[in-house]
Amino acid sequence: MAPSFSTNGGFGGERVTPPSVTGRFASVYSEVQNSRILHTLPLPSVLQTPFKIVDDEIAKLFPNMFGQPSAMLVPSDSDTVQTNQELKIGVVLSGGQAPGGHNVISGVFDRAKGSTLYGFKGGPAGIMKCKYVELTADYIILIEIRNKFCWQGGFDMIRSGRDKIETPEQFKQAEETVQKLDLDGLVVIGGDDSNTNACLLAEYFRSKNMKTRVIGCPKTIDGDLKCKEVPTSFGFDTACKVNEAM
Repeated sequence: MAPSFSTNGGFGGERVTPPSVTGRFASVYSEVQNSRILHTLPLPSVLQTPFKIVDDEIAKLFPNMFGQPSAMLVPSDSDTVQTNQELKIGVVLSGGQAPGGHNVISGVFDRAKGSTLYGFKGGPAGIMKCKYVELTADYIILIEIRNKFCWQGGFDMIRSGRDKIETPEQFKQAEETVQKLDLDGLVVIGGDDSNTNACLLAEYFRSKNMKTRVIGCPKTIDGDLKCKEVPTSFGFDTACKVNEAM
């Protein structure tokens, strides 16, 4: 005999018998499973009446950066990307720690051979206070140093911080720092808040016609920073595997 259940969540009222269900496990469905079969999902209120699509809210917040073209890296027979440019690049670790942060810094150094790489100390506060260290080959590439930092979960190479660049005064401090170092690029390694801050920095720099390009690198063990171009953030995969092995 099929189970019966209340139509109003079990607080009295008419009791009905769910319809017959076909499927491999229909014969062993529980009362809860059968109640789910009869449940009608409500249509979101915005779809119950005529509606329009508003797509310019982000454009209002980021008038200089909205609508930028996207780029995709694809395999090629020859490397057409110039790697011998002498650039000045800053990197900053922002937010909580995640496995792989040191590897990102090392990877930027390896790719940008011949360039100058600065590491801002203590997170975004290092940008505002212009506290940095030049990340030289002696600091990163030597075997004993690479073994010390790379493949480790900590952010102790240049340390991280949870400060945000939010006020006009703080944006001005960031502007003065990148102008002093003559930065061509700034790599922000962080999670969703940090990448939002990176976008705000990029918008500010563009509004000032500065040459500094801001690049956000998705770092979070939460797995909540993803899109079509970023299927997952670094740190999340490691966190899952470590948790699984415990």
